[in-house]
Amino acid sequence: MAEGRGELPPQPPLHLSLPPASKRPCLRPAPRGPGPGPGPGFPNSRFRCPESLLDCAAKAVAEKWAFERVEERFERIPEPVQRRIVYWSFPRNEREICMYSSFQCRVAGEEGPVVATGAPAGSGAVPGGVTSTTGASGTAGTGDGLPFRRGIRLLETGCVENVLQVGFHLSGTVTEPASQSEPEVTHKVAISFDRCKITSVTCGCGNRDIFYCAHVVALSLYRIRKPEQVKLRLPISETLFQMNRDQLQKLVQYLITAHHTEVLPTAQKLADEILSSNSEINQVHGAPDPTAGASIDDDNCWHLDEEQVREQVKQFLSQGGYYGSGKQLNSMFAKVREMLRMRDSNGARMLTLITEQFMADPRLSLWRQQGTGMTDKCRQLWDELGALWVCIVLNPHCKSEEKSGWLKQLKKWGDMDICPLEDGNYGSELPNITNALPQSNLAQDSLARPRRTVFTRAMEACDLHWQDSHLQRIISSDYYMSPAYQREGESLLFNPQGLPLWLDHVPTACARVDALRSHGYPREALRLGVAIINTLRLQQHRQLDIYKHQKKALPIHGVTTNLEGWVGHPLDPIGCLFGTLTETCRVEDDNSGDPKPPVYHHVPVWGCPDGGESYLALALEVALMGMGQQRVMPEGLYAQDKVCRNEEQIVTKLQEMELDDLLVQTLRKQAILLLEGGPFSGLGEVIHRESVPMHTFAKYLFSALLPHDADLAYKLALRAMRLPVLESTAPSGDMGHPHHGISIVPSRYPRWFTLGHLESQQCELASTMLTAAKGDMLRLRTVLDAIQKNIHSSSLIFKLAQDAFKIATPADNPPDITLLNVALELGLQVMRMTLSTLNWRRREMVRWLVTCATEVGLRALVSILQSWYTLFTPTEATSIVAATVMSHNTILRLSLDYPQREELASCARTLALQCAMKDPQNCALSALTLCEKDHIAFETAYQIVIDAASTGMTYSQLFTIARYMEHRGYPLRAFKLASLAMTHLNLAYNQDTHPAINDVLWACALSHSLGKNELAAIIPLVVKSVHCATVLSDILRRCTMTAPGLAGIPGRRNSGKLMSTDKAPLRQLLDATISAYINTTHSRLTHISPRHYGEFIEFLSKARETFLLAQDGHIQFAQFIENLKQIYKGKKKLMMLVRERFG
Repeated sequence: MAEGRGELPPQPPLHLSLPPASKRPCLRPAPRGPGPGPGPGFPNSRFRCPESLLDCAAKAVAEKWAFERVEERFERIPEPVQRRIVYWSFPRNEREICMYSSFQCRVAGEEGPVVATGAPAGSGAVPGGVTSTTGASGTAGTGDGLPFRRGIRLLETGCVENVLQVGFHLSGTVTEPASQSEPEVTHKVAISFDRCKITSVTCGCGNRDIFYCAHVVALSLYRIRKPEQVKLRLPISETLFQMNRDQLQKLVQYLITAHHTEVLPTAQKLADEILSSNSEINQVHGAPDPTAGASIDDDNCWHLDEEQVREQVKQFLSQGGYYGSGKQLNSMFAKVREMLRMRDSNGARMLTLITEQFMADPRLSLWRQQGTGMTDKCRQLWDELGALWVCIVLNPHCKSEEKSGWLKQLKKWGDMDICPLEDGNYGSELPNITNALPQSNLAQDSLARPRRTVFTRAMEACDLHWQDSHLQRIISSDYYMSPAYQREGESLLFNPQGLPLWLDHVPTACARVDALRSHGYPREALRLGVAIINTLRLQQHRQLDIYKHQKKALPIHGVTTNLEGWVGHPLDPIGCLFGTLTETCRVEDDNSGDPKPPVYHHVPVWGCPDGGESYLALALEVALMGMGQQRVMPEGLYAQDKVCRNEEQIVTKLQEMELDDLLVQTLRKQAILLLEGGPFSGLGEVIHRESVPMHTFAKYLFSALLPHDADLAYKLALRAMRLPVLESTAPSGDMGHPHHGISIVPSRYPRWFTLGHLESQQCELASTMLTAAKGDMLRLRTVLDAIQKNIHSSSLIFKLAQDAFKIATPADNPPDITLLNVALELGLQVMRMTLSTLNWRRREMVRWLVTCATEVGLRALVSILQSWYTLFTPTEATSIVAATVMSHNTILRLSLDYPQREELASCARTLALQCAMKDPQNCALSALTLCEKDHIAFETAYQIVIDAASTGMTYSQLFTIARYMEHRGYPLRAFKLASLAMTHLNLAYNQDTHPAINDVLWACALSHSLGKNELAAIIPLVVKSVHCATVLSDILRRCTMTAPGLAGIPGRRNSGKLMSTDKAPLRQLLDATISAYINTTHSRLTHISPRHYGEFIEFLSKARETFLLAQDGHIQFAQFIENLKQIYKGKKKLMMLVRERFG
């Protein structure tokens, strides 16, 4: 494979150990003669000179060879050559320094710090061979607190001093300026490097973090930007070799004197060992030199603090699913991808460390024991972990031993019981990554499928290779095509236009694209991505041809679909292709302020024969293909939720694209193909009952197409309104708002956990169409029909009705009558759906419908009043509908004249009488109220109440209507109703707090006020119904206080005399009261306790007052007390209290 002109360079082997500073023995004698300075070609030079052959060779050697190999290869190396190799061995690319000093490296649309654009990314080459940072103080990084930004500030403010490079070791001091809380501090910094990689760092600040501190950054950037100001010396062993014995002794003694407190014990120990002939130190030839570079066997990778990686991941995981910790872990995943893109072997090393901590998360075993699923945020982190491992093992240039090591590790993790499963649900799984999926047989036995973990796809990807010659040609050339003479007939390698195809399981092929892109081969990723899209196009057209042929031959009965969807897939194939294609079309923004939506421009497809293809148009096309794919709903809550989330993510990205003529043309073409498509299109004529709905996708298509092709937009959206999973199970009534805890589909299909979300998306699509169709009666009628046919939730239809009403009645404009009628029609459907079912929003719905009908006008109100029985319960019709229609506000709102008011009132009265006939218990009072102004209607309503009084009405309902009658000036009718109510009442002896007592007292007071005859008529009813002594005595007392007949009924004469308790009708009441007291006394004494003795004595006192109203009452009471003493003589204390009070 090639990137641009050259072959992809082989990757260095991956090692998972942290490399120590080089201390290999150095024996070679030093060459004589002076060496050149740092060399020409620095960026500060006004005129750049071409690099010398020495510099060109030294750069190549410094990057690829360990210095020990150079020494072994050549017996004598001139000092100038050594100097140039040492000079070029320091890292040259600031992007790499930034990568190891901050999480946030994305700047101006690029995932890394801003570097000079005069050379290919990752090469580090600019004039003079030194990478520069253009405007780094303003644009590199995205936060002033990041170590990289702070390091730049320290460098630019002159805080780096005493910089010295001795061989492969760089040292210097960095002064941290004083702040309000901290004094100025100077830190000593030391950096070891080898083959353009920093292999170890030491700083006096004691930084403990994954990334380099700002002081290491400042020193590194000083060396990159100002190499001519750095004192360069050869490895110290070379300098020592040039000294004689006296000079060496003087050097050692001066060194010990300068650092005697730290060096003296070590110096004495070494001296003792050297003087001992049998010591280990004398068995080794030469001596170690930390400045002499790495040995051949040393690892060549950037310094990475493994312990800190482990600690930070462990800390983030321990914080649970909180936003901050999840964000930090995602940043670490992004850092791994950045390392892969820079072809840095630490990417796999860091991911291994992260995975080890993920697998050690104690919550995994807890979740497994409890049988509960992990949180969504945690699940998404595991998904990204699995996808990253697929990228790692698909590295096009990893060695077989590396892949074997990864596979062994992945199997070890995957075999652990606590390893999370791919579907997040401990349920059935999808087929193997390397196999194309069957297109039928939906009822596969899930128990036969093997256990698949989050690492299974990565393990399967280990079986993939890059040696296929056709694949190699695809990714190595923009102009790979079949010869013209071979384009006739079928081909598995090329389409009819001669462009290459890549026939592979689509998610697997896209995983290859993601791997190429992730490992720093963007051009190759684009080439393979284009081949995949050409394959999808060809398959789409062939499937359409087959479907059309089958359709002509015979009717389509059985419907097949894709078992595995591309949207929501663990490998995110559509998102991968879309990102790869749009990345090359993105216009970079130089401003690093607030994040803005991306801006794209068309980039022609390299090697396209007609030059008419654009990567941006291809990105749109593949997104439409993937979103429009008909696929079966996956099993499990997480998998279904992931489908919805992934769909919304892709739509968000599509909405960021500004549609021009070319993109609109692509959109129309693909929309038509999806509409015409057979069982492999989610927008085709026939779809499987279990297919994922297209509502979210169709809403985007509708909004995007509407300004350009309204007919096509409506056709698509109306087709997408269907939700077949509800069709065969929806009852004729209301489905209710979707909170379906149980499956509504046959058991062999998965449960639809996200049905509520899907129905709300269906509702949003309908609302979007209603808004767009405002004013167009024909379109509104079509949309209305689709809503009534496909939406089965009354709550959602009500929401649509409310939305339509709101849009149709703007605050500062006249209402849109067409849309108002649609809102009313939807409201009427809601009424019919919820009439026979329980719905807690029913009253709100009824009130809203009356409001909507009022806005529509008189005819709408008359219509709902006349057809009330299909829309409302009798109670709703009278208490809410008719009452609101007849209110003063409604009359004013409609500006009705007298005939119109009469028409409306007549309809309301007719409704009231019908409701009273149907449900007199709940509607009689409302009917009487509504019919007050029409004598005939009022009499009819009264008669309905009288007829129903003896059968279905309760005493409380009758008392309420009786009070209403008295209030309206009909006391005799009130008396009649009160008498009827009394026949339904029964007050026991101990119900002295019964809610009906007030009604009984009121009825007796009413009868007393009407006259002796009415009182005589009601007292027998009271005696029969009321057995509570205190209530009867209260009635008796009130009847004796005033003369009857004070209501002043016209035509009646009243004597004005008080009534006697010795004569009827009060005599009957008195006897009943005394009898009630006697019965109540015996009942209370049966279960009385000592603490109630005082209360009982007071009760007897009240009884005596009633007894004394009779002529021989004192004799009766005395006899009553004597009987108590005899019957209850066992209750000595109580009887003693009775004797004390009553004798």
